[in-house]
Parts: sequence; structure tokens; C-alpha cells
Amino acid sequence: MSTHTTVTGNLTRDPEIRYTRDGQASVVLGIAVNRRWQDRETHEWEESTSFFDVVCWRDLAEHAAMSLAKGMRVMVTGRLEQRSWETDLGERRTKVEIVADDVGPSLRYATAEVHRQERLEPAEASSSIASADV
Repeated sequence: MSTHTTVTGNLTRDPEIRYTRDGQASVVLGIAVNRRWQDRETHEWEESTSFFDVVCWRDLAEHAAMSLAKGMRVMVTGRLEQRSWETDLGERRTKVEIVADDVGPSLRYATAEVHRQERLEPAEASSSIASADV
């Protein structure tokens, strides 16, 4: 069974970047995926919307935060991950998220301009993070 998936939909909120204690960037994207079909018996058009949370890490998170905004149509590929936790009231919760391998604008209804970012070597990346904290 494969846990990889691809979804295309609209961002439900602006990306908000956060950093872990060790300096790794993360962004959670909300994506609404609409599906429309015609009922075979009534010939009426019906619609359904599914909502997904997508987690981006490191460079992908930073690029998503700089490039994307609420309402944009995006394509996401990644793996499904399930996590569980307990609330303050002792209730058990479970959530399935997409951990993104790649995120890009959908060109079905729009155009995009791509700018390549220079990749930093691991030693450069850690020193730039350290100097940014000063």
C-alpha cells in the first residue's frame, strides 16, 4: 500500500512559518479540494469539498511561506502521516496530514514566475541561521 498522494486545491489561509527549537522551518497549509459531479438520476450538479492540512519542512517551508497566499490554487505531492494525541480533558484525537515532498502553483487557471533559490551548504545554512538570531 502506498501512502503517497497528490492533491490540487485552493489555500484556505496564508502560510505561517514557524521554527523548531533547533531552527528547522515548518509551515502548515490548509487546502480545500472541490469535487463536482452530475447525479445520474436527477441530472443535478452536486459538489463536495474536502479539507486537508499539509505540512512543509525546511527549504520547502520557507519557499512556500514566501510564495503562496490564501486563495491560490496549488498542487501538493507528499506522504500521508497519522498522528495521535490526548487533549487536556483526556480525549484521544487522531489526525491525518500530508507531509509535503513538493508544492507548486497550479497552472490550470493562472500563470507563475519561478525564481531559483541558491542552495546553501549545511555549514553555511547553520551559520546564516545563527547570524540571523543576533
